[in-house]
Amino acid sequence: MNTQPLERLPEVNSVVTETEALEQCGFAQDEVISLLWLRQWYQHGGSDRVEIVRRLEFLKLLVVHGKVDL
Repeated sequence: MNTQPLERLPEVNSVVTETEALEQCGFAQDEVISLLWLRQWYQHGGSDRVEIVRRLEFLKLLVVHGKVDL
């Protein structure tokens, strides 16, 4: 698995696609697909679920410590 940060990608020539640029940097095809999918997910509101997860984790903490009975 290539762990090179995306910020360190070389300048992309207009002829070279993002997929080709990532592959030239050593990312495997499945890693390229994952990176592009994650970028799209975050750009289209995927990160808004973090608030819900935090609230559920807080509720779980209250239940574990006996502060709330479900």
